[in-house]
Amino acid sequence: MMSLEILRELYEVIRDRRKNPVEGSYTCKLFTEGLDKILKKVGEEAVELVIAGKSRDRGQVIYEAADLLYHMMVLLVYEGIELEEVLEELERRRGKRRDH
Repeated sequence: MMSLEILRELYEVIRDRRKNPVEGSYTCKLFTEGLDKILKKVGEEAVELVIAGKSRDRGQVIYEAADLLYHMMVLLVYEGIELEEVLEELERRRGKRRDH
């Protein structure tokens, strides 16, 4: 099992693109186009993941899940939300389940 380190690395790259734009970067283009574009992409990727899941195509589900994770992280960076905050929320929810 791989660690969450790849998510942290990707988050840092996205955050760096926000602070230090790179010409031709897709990530920078999303930030330039703003919140509505980012939200549209998150929605599109979520729908594509649902369609892939419905088709039961394992490879496509993995591919679309990766796209959704990336675009979700772009949204987090745009909103100034740390990845660790989301991970802590997941951990908190898991802890609640253990208590019951």
